[in-house]
Amino acid sequence: MHQDDRLAAQFAFLNEADRLKSVLRATTLCDGSRPENSGEHSWHLALYALTLADQAEPGVDINRVIRMLLLHDLVEIDVGDVPIHSANGAAHASTETQAAEQRAADRIFGLLPPDLAAEFRALWDEFEAAETPDARFAKSLDRVQPVMANLQSGGGTWITYNVTLDQLDSRVGAKIARGAPRLWAWVREKVRPFFA
Repeated sequence: MHQDDRLAAQFAFLNEADRLKSVLRATTLCDGSRPENSGEHSWHLALYALTLADQAEPGVDINRVIRMLLLHDLVEIDVGDVPIHSANGAAHASTETQAAEQRAADRIFGLLPPDLAAEFRALWDEFEAAETPDARFAKSLDRVQPVMANLQSGGGTWITYNVTLDQLDSRVGAKIARGAPRLWAWVREKVRPFFA
């Protein structure tokens, strides 16, 4: 690929990625003042990974985790935010949502030069599968950040979706514990009084 074409493709991707800042999430900022956008969420997760690296399993590559977290929600440019608790917890993992996210990943990563497209898509696929230690830790952080925002904002989406502690455990806690068991044990103790 000619250098001019490569740069044009890289900037096409970066300009498209800017749209993530306009995707509003169900979760609010910690102060509850407004909805968080998906760009803010991705940045905050990268900071979570840097700050909570000591909670990862031995051998987890935090730089790879950060890369996954920066890329993981780009599909929301096309699909939007699908809250984990919406449709009584069924919408997020639905076949419709998964297919829409795959199409979005094809389109968005397809804007890049082929080498970067393959690299970024592989990281996104790895995150989605959540089978490697890096991806399990990244997924655990993606689940814990909204929990902390809800806790700080006085309940947030837990109130909106009438979430119970059992639902939080099964939809969110199990995924956090899979990649960061000590983290979930600590966080669960902090959120338990909210559901009392």
